[in-house]
Amino acid sequence: MPEDLPAVAPSWTGSPLVTRLTTYGQRLRRWDRRHPWVLDLAVIAALFMLFCVPDLILHDDGRGPDELRLAFTHLPAVGTLALQAGLLLPLFWRRRAPSVALALTAAVFVVQWSLGVFLRADVALLVALYSVTLHGRLRHLPWAGAGVVTLLLPVAARVSRAVSFWEALFFLLTAVTAAVALGLAVRIRRAQLASLRDRARQLEIERDQRSRLAAVTERTRMAREMHDIIGHNLSVIITLADGGAYAADVTPERSKQALELVGDTCRQALGELRRILGVLREKSDAPELNPQPGISDLDSLCTRIRAAGPEILLRSAGELDTLNRGVQLMTYRIVQEALTNTLKHAGPHTRIDVSIAVEGPALRIRVQDTGPPNADTPPEPPAEEGHGIAGIRERAALYGGTITVGPTAGGGWAVQAVLDLTPIPVSPGGAL
Repeated sequence: MPEDLPAVAPSWTGSPLVTRLTTYGQRLRRWDRRHPWVLDLAVIAALFMLFCVPDLILHDDGRGPDELRLAFTHLPAVGTLALQAGLLLPLFWRRRAPSVALALTAAVFVVQWSLGVFLRADVALLVALYSVTLHGRLRHLPWAGAGVVTLLLPVAARVSRAVSFWEALFFLLTAVTAAVALGLAVRIRRAQLASLRDRARQLEIERDQRSRLAAVTERTRMAREMHDIIGHNLSVIITLADGGAYAADVTPERSKQALELVGDTCRQALGELRRILGVLREKSDAPELNPQPGISDLDSLCTRIRAAGPEILLRSAGELDTLNRGVQLMTYRIVQEALTNTLKHAGPHTRIDVSIAVEGPALRIRVQDTGPPNADTPPEPPAEEGHGIAGIRERAALYGGTITVGPTAGGGWAVQAVLDLTPIPVSPGGAL
């Protein structure tokens, strides 16, 4: 089928008759799995009515081709019924032990033809061969087919009085071929359906896994954003509140200024929280969304941190305004987390150097502080990374970046990030 033409399902697949037959077939298969012996007995009963009863009736009234009546031995009704039972009863195990069923049927078939008896119930031999093809091991099929053909050669020779040997042999081989072909066709079809069902189950599992992975990824992203917003603003508020409480007795005007800065910081945090939570609402709520912060917002970020006490020096180099919004948001969050950690661990009386520079295909970000005042020993690294450092590493990894966090020789702490600005190559077809 050409690639530019959509695949169209046959019109008959959606017809009411096909749908009804498919439903009945599914119900029959479910019922057969619960009661397998019923179908096996039904097959034996149907074969008996179709092929055994005519032999019993013709045996009583003597009707039939003269040539065949002269070529074959006529047994009493009891003997005929016994041979018919020997041919049909092994078919009860045709699905559970098809090779055994074929062997038993073949044994009775040999006894029957050694006595020179002709029975229509010999069709059981073909049914057993079909069952071996459908339910048995495929490596048994060549031996089973060869054995059945060998058994049918004397039959073709025996009926040569009525028909030609080659005509009889052709008819018998055609019947054997039809039984094997039908069994293979049904077996292949069942294997295809089983493969499709397994594929459908696998696709459902993969779909559920993708949904769970997307949910986990979204929760991680939201947790990182909430941590950046709440953690940073709370650190600033706590520092301002401590400074305001200290200044209340010494310089009340500084205490008032600290309270005003606390209010501004709270309002900004509330606005960012509304922006984040607005994304989680239904579309009908139509939340008013603000743009994500970028490199140009670092000045206001440093201003808020300076209000809490630290001295901050912000330096930049290169064409930062031309960076895409994703890189700018990444830079803002990394600097924000580094400043928050400095304020939390080094305190308000420290000096922080922030440098952002574009150097060729890389963006270098460095945030270094002088540590707490009068610190005799450099700070020790934490026992395990918190959510902030982990969030920085995850953000940098999105752009093939690396993060280096550790103490400096002067007793402070430094966070350095290197982001890869090389664009991802896109193929002419648009695929990555």
